[in-house]
Amino acid sequence: MDTKRKPGAAREQVFSFVQRRLLSGEPPTVRDVQRALGFSAVQSAQQHLEALVAEKRLVRTGRGIRLPEMMPAPPQWVPLLGRVQAGAPVLAAENIEGYLPASLSASAPAAALGRKRSGQLFALRVRGQSMKLAGILDGDVVIVRQQATAESGEIVVALLGDEATVKTLRLRAGRAELHPANPDFSPVVFRQNELVLLGKVIELRREIE
Repeated sequence: MDTKRKPGAAREQVFSFVQRRLLSGEPPTVRDVQRALGFSAVQSAQQHLEALVAEKRLVRTGRGIRLPEMMPAPPQWVPLLGRVQAGAPVLAAENIEGYLPASLSASAPAAALGRKRSGQLFALRVRGQSMKLAGILDGDVVIVRQQATAESGEIVVALLGDEATVKTLRLRAGRAELHPANPDFSPVVFRQNELVLLGKVIELRREIE
């Protein structure tokens, strides 16, 4: 190691160099670190990298090193519901057909129907062809973020009687309309305070035999 630098200062320089290279999409090799920092031996660069991994400032992967924030989030297991009732998804065991993995954010979107609210993710299997022109077909599975608000133009899951339906939300002068994507079906119109939204569709799953 360069004796003109204190170990702590050298390590910070190593981290800064590696961080810049990773964020630019060019992961450095150990020899890149050695040359950039002017270490006389490659072992010195390796020791600093190992120390940064031990401090959890870097993460070792099968292909090298990464910043912790660059690591993929673990999958979130989403319940596939067989039915909904009482105006909201029911996550009781008898209503869950299985679980699906999803690496998705559950952060709240901007709300157009009132106060922002967001919740957990759930999945529903689509029945019927009312959204076929939007690419949502009978038998598809939609991943839904549970929330009571949505923006006009977003695809949502709403409650019609005792059934959940997937439609496009349109907000018009105090009205909330659920629009199909199939001319064989008609829009359903509500007063905004009468519409019961179960959530916003954020992903579509389809099985191909």
